[in-house]
Amino acid sequence: MSLYNPDTIAAIATPPGEGGVGIVRISGSRVWNIADALFQPLDKTPVSQREHGTFAYGKIIDSEGEEIDTGLALIMRAPKSYTCEDVVEIQGHGGAVGMRRILRRCLEAGARMAEPGEFTKRAFLNGRIDLLQAEGIFDLIRARSDRAASAALEQMEGKLSRQFNGIYEAFLEVAANLETTLDFVEDELPDDVFSGIADLLDRTFQSLDKLLDTWDEGRLLREGARVVILGRPNAGKSTLLNALLGFDRAIVSSTAGTTRDTIEEGFVLNGIPLRIIDTAGLRITDDEIEAEGIRRAEAHSEEAHLSVYLIDASQPLHDEDKARLEKLVPERSVIVLNKIDQGKQVELEGVETCLRSGEGIENLKRAMAQTIERGADLTAPPHAVISERHRQLLIDSHREAKQARAFLNQNVEENAVLAAEHLRSALEFLGQVTGRSYHEELLDNIFSRFCIGK
Repeated sequence: MSLYNPDTIAAIATPPGEGGVGIVRISGSRVWNIADALFQPLDKTPVSQREHGTFAYGKIIDSEGEEIDTGLALIMRAPKSYTCEDVVEIQGHGGAVGMRRILRRCLEAGARMAEPGEFTKRAFLNGRIDLLQAEGIFDLIRARSDRAASAALEQMEGKLSRQFNGIYEAFLEVAANLETTLDFVEDELPDDVFSGIADLLDRTFQSLDKLLDTWDEGRLLREGARVVILGRPNAGKSTLLNALLGFDRAIVSSTAGTTRDTIEEGFVLNGIPLRIIDTAGLRITDDEIEAEGIRRAEAHSEEAHLSVYLIDASQPLHDEDKARLEKLVPERSVIVLNKIDQGKQVELEGVETCLRSGEGIENLKRAMAQTIERGADLTAPPHAVISERHRQLLIDSHREAKQARAFLNQNVEENAVLAAEHLRSALEFLGQVTGRSYHEELLDNIFSRFCIGK
């Protein structure tokens, strides 16, 4: 299947806004004509005549020969470029207006505006990377923690691809061995041929299951975790938010009902990006605005990966707290007994803190991390982990291979054809992970999430 478009494409490859340098990337068969039309090197040697890996300093000009900017042209000749095509990057002074003028000049000279992720898509279609590596590039760009960046880098460098390719080759060997038996009559086959095929398939299941086990970690690193802070008014919710962030984000007041809407901030805990949500105090109220804030707090609690419920432990346990605690899911909750410096009148199991002084905050962080990390091995060194797309394809492949294994357990000679068919389906699903097999919708789904220029 070929979805390659031979047009020469161009796009701004640096983020919008002011900066020391801005880059316009051009890739395709007409890149030399376009580069020579808009870039005049100071030493008079045209861009098209320069060697791979070199650069030129000069003027960037418009169609009338007027100077737009001064900068560099970086030359990369096929196949030694990101896209495996001829590529030129024009580097000018950073700034939205200047970059748009250079890009407009590229389009006037014959380039087409690149689609989101089209440079990386060409790298895949030209065989430089597979789909897993392409997704690793996307994850690296979007990484919100050091651990997530390290995992993405391993995927980008092919570690996850090698694991999937190993499983694919094993399934392929099983399928080939099984289909070979179809050419023989029953009496001609060795007695142990089908048991050998079944044993190989069983060993492959172990590798597949091991990859599936990395999904929880992958979900946390890519998507992060939503953490909602709950509790009655004046339990210390806003103080906790400020303590976790290390700066005063929320207003702290002894007046009940100060926080009426949700406040959200990002925070990284044990390499996991978190979205922490401070909410309105939970209580019965006739105030419409406060009631809406409480409704939003309850909605966030239902969607959160972790609920941190604060209790003012210096006062007897309120009936409202009792009712709320019964609704919490233990596996997704941490109870905090705050204000213990004022005396403890609540006998519950939880993390004891005095958030105003910072006492107990480290214990609370550990409890939060342990709850969030349940099901994920985040104590191991950072490593490439599967995404939701990979997980679903692995599940589909596992289902087909399991059906093939069931046929090998019963009337194997009669069911060999059916078992082989299920193995081919398993291979089809696995092939979609790395891009051994793909279709236009699959590529659009992956590369449309990239920014234009990557």
